[in-house]
Amino acid sequence: MLAPVIAIVISYLIGSVSFSILFARWLRKIDIRQHGSGNAGATNTLRVLGKGPALSVFALDIAKGAVAVWIGHLLSDADASWVPVACGLASIAGHNWPVFFRFRGGKGIATTIGAMICLAPLPVVIAGVIAIASIALTRYVSLGSMIFAVLVPVILLIAGCDAAVLWGAIVVAVLAVLRHRKNIVKLMNGTENKLGGKKGEPHGI
Repeated sequence: MLAPVIAIVISYLIGSVSFSILFARWLRKIDIRQHGSGNAGATNTLRVLGKGPALSVFALDIAKGAVAVWIGHLLSDADASWVPVACGLASIAGHNWPVFFRFRGGKGIATTIGAMICLAPLPVVIAGVIAIASIALTRYVSLGSMIFAVLVPVILLIAGCDAAVLWGAIVVAVLAVLRHRKNIVKLMNGTENKLGGKKGEPHGI
């Protein structure tokens, strides 16, 4: 029983490495949580630091989730499917509430992609394509992120899957919506920031 606990703790610590915060410190000597939207994630990195750092942060945040699930498989029995799921959730929790950065992190979508694509590749790809299409049409990353998070468990439920993976996806979906609650209010008010939007540009859906 000790190995799964170790795997979960390691996964949380990996998730707690906030690349958005680190890149901002290295490149601009700033705390990214005090700039742009105040979120420590890839989208705000794009807004504050530009495309290169944003792509790097996005890829590395995805890697955190994938590595966590891999560690869960490595340090658990083949029959213990809940361990990789728990490790994926731990990495997302670490990203959102990083112990290394006073528990103020991002919203966990990129790390969710990394974890879930290792647990349920096809449903994640389907949900991802739909989410990307919604972002392309509306230019609202927050809306696309929530669509992705909510669609994954729906597709898993329709397709039929391991119960641990389904419940993990449900937890992720609830967490994603809660982390985006301010964005939901802005979307309803028509004041949410658009991807690539200019200052003063109207934000209505």
